[in-house]
Amino acid sequence: MSDPSKNRATFAPTLAPPRTTDRGPIQLVGIWGRYTGETAPTGIPILWHRFAQHIGNIPDQVPHVAYGLSFMGGKDFEYLAGVEVTEASNLPEGWSRVNVPAQRYAIFTHPGHVSQIRATIEAVGTQWLPVSKYRPAKIPARAPNFFERYGPAFDPVAMSGDTEIWFPIES
Repeated sequence: MSDPSKNRATFAPTLAPPRTTDRGPIQLVGIWGRYTGETAPTGIPILWHRFAQHIGNIPDQVPHVAYGLSFMGGKDFEYLAGVEVTEASNLPEGWSRVNVPAQRYAIFTHPGHVSQIRATIEAVGTQWLPVSKYRPAKIPARAPNFFERYGPAFDPVAMSGDTEIWFPIES
């Protein structure tokens, strides 16, 4: 069996037209990590492995959906593996709460393995955004630049399926 991460450079997604929606606010809880482009491919899966064991056992969790939030800043970026909750009190030590403000989003389906998600994110910025009628929304302080949404049909064993990338946009 081939290693999908070795095919990352050759994976060139064909983006289907996004759907747009207004959504939020969203309250999430989870675990943080700080990464670079070089450390993310191994560090983010380790973070998800630490976090995944808690999914389904988090008080007030909205079921069947998980999120990966990206907070860009220079060469490094922060990433939160988390879930939506209706109430965020009594968090375990080392966990954080993030309130994502209400915004309009362009939502793209990621068609492949999660190791190839970076190619889909880059395609949005290089293929779709320059020819769309939108521009990236101004991001409030401590709000993610974009996020991944893993829906009920995501297969954690195959690491694919039901994966969307949500980009805040404005006209």
